[in-house]
Amino acid sequence: MKSGVYFIGAGPGDPDLLTIKAYKILLQADVILYADSLVPKQILKDVKSNAQLIATGNQTLEKIVPLMIEKVKQGLTVVRLQSGDLCLYSAIHEQMRQLAEANIPFELIPGISAYQAASAKISSELTVPELVQTIILTRVSGSASPVPEKEELKGLAAHQASLCLYLAARHVKKAQKDLLEYYPSDTPVAICYRVGWEDEKILIVPLWEMAIATEEHNLIRTTVYIISPALKKLSDDKFRSRLYHPEHSHLFRPKLVTGNK
Repeated sequence: MKSGVYFIGAGPGDPDLLTIKAYKILLQADVILYADSLVPKQILKDVKSNAQLIATGNQTLEKIVPLMIEKVKQGLTVVRLQSGDLCLYSAIHEQMRQLAEANIPFELIPGISAYQAASAKISSELTVPELVQTIILTRVSGSASPVPEKEELKGLAAHQASLCLYLAARHVKKAQKDLLEYYPSDTPVAICYRVGWEDEKILIVPLWEMAIATEEHNLIRTTVYIISPALKKLSDDKFRSRLYHPEHSHLFRPKLVTGNK
């Protein structure tokens, strides 16, 4: 494996949800910088015995990036292990920019996001025909990463789509208030805490109970909310996909004749 930096999405916490490619790279890595507050140690259980493990939870980019550059220039393989998937709230944009400026090669290995793992845990498809066909991934504005005004939660809630809400547990009352302006109060909400960790907790409550349930269980961080009409128990065949319907034809299957013909 070539020397360079490999940004790896570790997924929400379950080592079995690592991609095969990510796992193979971790086995060969010489240096692994990992967000210890978000990535459980079990993800690292099979790495080389002489791999250098560096926790970055209490460090800044001013120390992390120069260290990665130094290790690569020594001919070592460096992994930057991030939680979840790299394309969501991973703060890697600035890291990649600095590596590129230093002519340090890097590669991104995607991971499973918490909303995907949570949906699987509750056996839910978030896009149901005739009901909801859009998934919105968003967060509540915070001091470290403000949300643009045009993307405020209240405006996104107007779509009544399947909405996956990150980093909102500390602001759950405000989030619930904004959501209730557009979603019916009985809309199901999956409250998913530390999905894939040993102490995982998942609650499904109506929207009006979202804040109460969060506070009762003292969920102040590492929680994703899924707000969606798709979480309701649907028995009506109206919501069946046409993809495998006998009256629907496509390139690989002709329409089946029905009726008395």
